[in-house]
Amino acid sequence: MRFLRRSLTGVFLLALTLALLAWAGEMVRSAVADRMNEEPRSFPQRERVLAVNVITLQPQTIVPELTVFGELRSQRTLDLRSATGGTVLDVSDALVEGGTAGAGQLLLRIDPVQAQAALDRVRADLQDAQAELRDAERALVLADDELSAARAQSSLRAQALTRAQDLSDRGVGTAAAVEAAELAVSSADASVLSRRQALASAQARIDQANTRLARAQISVAEAERDLSETEVYAAFDGTLAEVTVSPGGRVTANERFAQLVDPDRLEVSFRVSTGQYARLLDEAGALTKSPVRVTLDVSGVDLRADGRITREGATVGAGQTGRLLFAQLDAAPGFRPGDFVTVRIDEPPLADVALVPATAVAADETVLVVGDDERLQVASVALLRRQGDDVIISVGNHAGATIVAERSPLLGAGIKVRPIQPGGPEVADAPDMITLDADRRAKLIAFVSEGRMPEEVKARIIGQLEADEVSSQTVARLESRMGS
Repeated sequence: MRFLRRSLTGVFLLALTLALLAWAGEMVRSAVADRMNEEPRSFPQRERVLAVNVITLQPQTIVPELTVFGELRSQRTLDLRSATGGTVLDVSDALVEGGTAGAGQLLLRIDPVQAQAALDRVRADLQDAQAELRDAERALVLADDELSAARAQSSLRAQALTRAQDLSDRGVGTAAAVEAAELAVSSADASVLSRRQALASAQARIDQANTRLARAQISVAEAERDLSETEVYAAFDGTLAEVTVSPGGRVTANERFAQLVDPDRLEVSFRVSTGQYARLLDEAGALTKSPVRVTLDVSGVDLRADGRITREGATVGAGQTGRLLFAQLDAAPGFRPGDFVTVRIDEPPLADVALVPATAVAADETVLVVGDDERLQVASVALLRRQGDDVIISVGNHAGATIVAERSPLLGAGIKVRPIQPGGPEVADAPDMITLDADRRAKLIAFVSEGRMPEEVKARIIGQLEADEVSSQTVARLESRMGS
């Protein structure tokens, strides 16, 4: 009996298990069939509207700004060199790197012993030349006196010959007396000729003495200049650089021991492209004296100086392009030659143009214009200049038009947008509202009621679901949590 009872119990449990499995399979089948027979839910489609930043094209006259980089240099730089060699005896306190020297200030003194000795020698030669000139002048006076005496004696001899001839003609004198008188006249004439030669020699001696004196004076002037060149003075007010000399050292002739730089007369040299250079020319093809602004960033503090373009380089230079321009600066406190600076140049003004962000213009020089129905249209513009993150475009027929300030791949012709003016408040997109059927509304309310949410949140959401129109975002969020 025990075996029979256990067998019947096992059969009963097996039958019960099979019944439960069959009931569960029927429930699954019916659930799948119900789900497959349900009609798909459909949401009302609504056109997507994109919010964009816009600007209005207002025609105006803009002065384009050309930005390049340049290097400062001094218009007056002097290499200090020693004209004579020797030992350095004295050095000015200002003769140091970065020292300031005034015009006419003594900077360096070289040992003048050799220069002084050379000056003394040429001065002695000058005295000899002066003595020689005085001696020659005295000899000239004596030669002139001797010539006068010889001419007087010749005149007397001529008179004696005349008397002798007269006596001979009257038969009183003899022929021998006449011949003796003639010989005396001839001797006197020869003496006059000799004295004239002596006088000419004396005059030539004076000329030679004058020449020797002039040479001695030149030698003295050169020796005095050599002596004065043992002292080096500052030619103008400036700052000293590249100092390589100290007291007790030796310098050679023409050795550069420092450089004197005028820090107040600065100019900037910068190179521009050929196209940029062409924009700086006037109607006659001459370079305009455009104003420039030079800035130097020093630890976050900008040093600034104003100036004006003065000239351009004569040649382009091997391996270079564009044009090299120079601008003279007015007052440039804090700047030093060699500074690498930023140069901003004012170009000729452009009329009927607008300054817009560079993101508003595409690579094909087109912009997106917002139409009356707030749909985008493509319009062509002329890109004239680039100004950092902005560009200058011609307005033309688009004056007063509203264009997109920041283009993106999502924007194109025909897209409806919601314009946002710069500085204006940004209005949030209005939520999409839909109408729920009774079955769908009941399911959502039941899901919220059974959910683990605070009571106040449940009450707020249920209140929204009971309204005639419900936000599509709220419905989508709840249904995503429901898993349906």
